[in-house]
Amino acid sequence: MKKIFSIILVLLFIKNGTANDSTQTLSLKSFLQIVKQFHPVAKQANLQIDKAAAGLTIARGSFDPILGSEGSNKTFDGTNYYQTNTTQLSIPTWYGIELNTGIEYLAGSRTNPTETMGKTSFTGLSIPLAKNLLMDKRRAALQQAKIMIGASEQEKRIVLNELMLDATDAYWQWVQAYLIYTTYNTVISVNKKRVDFISTAYRLGERPAIDTIEAIAQLQNFEYLQNNALLALQNTTLQLNTFLWKQNNQPYELPASVLPAEKIENLYDGITFPELEKIIADAKTAHPELSIYTFKLSALNIERKLKFQELLPKADLKYNQLGKGYNVAAAATKTLFDNNYRFGVNFSIPLRLSQGRGEYKLAKIKITETALQQSQKEIEIINKVKKYYNQLVNYKIQVNLLQKNYSNYLQLQRGEETKFFNGESSLFLVNSRENKTLETFLKLTEVTIKYNKASLELQWAAGQLWQY
Repeated sequence: MKKIFSIILVLLFIKNGTANDSTQTLSLKSFLQIVKQFHPVAKQANLQIDKAAAGLTIARGSFDPILGSEGSNKTFDGTNYYQTNTTQLSIPTWYGIELNTGIEYLAGSRTNPTETMGKTSFTGLSIPLAKNLLMDKRRAALQQAKIMIGASEQEKRIVLNELMLDATDAYWQWVQAYLIYTTYNTVISVNKKRVDFISTAYRLGERPAIDTIEAIAQLQNFEYLQNNALLALQNTTLQLNTFLWKQNNQPYELPASVLPAEKIENLYDGITFPELEKIIADAKTAHPELSIYTFKLSALNIERKLKFQELLPKADLKYNQLGKGYNVAAAATKTLFDNNYRFGVNFSIPLRLSQGRGEYKLAKIKITETALQQSQKEIEIINKVKKYYNQLVNYKIQVNLLQKNYSNYLQLQRGEETKFFNGESSLFLVNSRENKTLETFLKLTEVTIKYNKASLELQWAAGQLWQY
């Protein structure tokens, strides 16, 4: 009997056995790499950058040279009123100056006397002297499009940060369900041996019949709990599968032979504790939800500069050097204001500047509003980091306490088993000790999982989980 009890004590609460050769494991790191690479949400996050790049290409289109041609002809009642054709190349530049060159043809008997008949060519430019000199809509759109490239990277990180949090939660639920299920498997294996042992002892006349019923009832209770644990494992596996995708955008179902790589004994002390001040400092400088406000403020400052232009008068200078025939190069080499030129200045300004003042004030209000939102978001993030750091510290204390608690209950159980062997205790007390030991071990497993989850939730709160 001593030998049989020794076997029972060795088998009881073995935390993890050695997997056979056909068993494969899935670690958290490998799981998250699969999620980041193939999950549809992760791919959509990458599309944000592509969309921003497309927007930048659109904004650059405002600075594309434009080649145009326009012609018209009017003949009425046998009279050739006019025949005109203009081909022009316009080249916009960054500083609002627009270069243009082209050729013109004009003929007819009813033409505008200010126009030059025959073939002519021109080379010139248009310069804003006040409004649109330092900033215009084209430059603002291009600068904001460049800012959106950086902002889209932060948006991608925000999406990935949330996706990684959901994925890690699913992974640890799966791990917990697996550990609980394997724990019941081990306990049931031990109890089956105990039932056989008690039954043999009863047949030998060493134990009363009631002990057999007691042992079977304990086994049946564990089998019931094992059935619930199996259901939880199946459901958490299904939840885990929602994050697993193939390269061709097809969902992937995890084979039953794939098990968690994490062993319960390796989860107690496998966490590196970060420095709270450092992780807060990193969150302030690199959290994507804060960084995106920096890009928003940069874009709003460009808008403010653009709206300031509405307070300035519109004054544009236009100059074209003209030449006879289609020799554009000859026209370009003429001396300015010497001969054959067209020159003009237009000027206008709203007398009350109501629209300009209103739009400029609104642009400044948006900047103030966004800066306040950034400050509020920073406080929220700092407090969130502190919250999960406190949880991490608390779970570490709980894990240490439960480890000691489990060790004590296990010793009490073993002591009760020894007394039972010596005839000084009952199987009821042995089962009670076993139930308490199992309850404590399951609580230790639950808190250990929470401890490891809290470590990742702290990274999420600091905006760092996306790079896990």
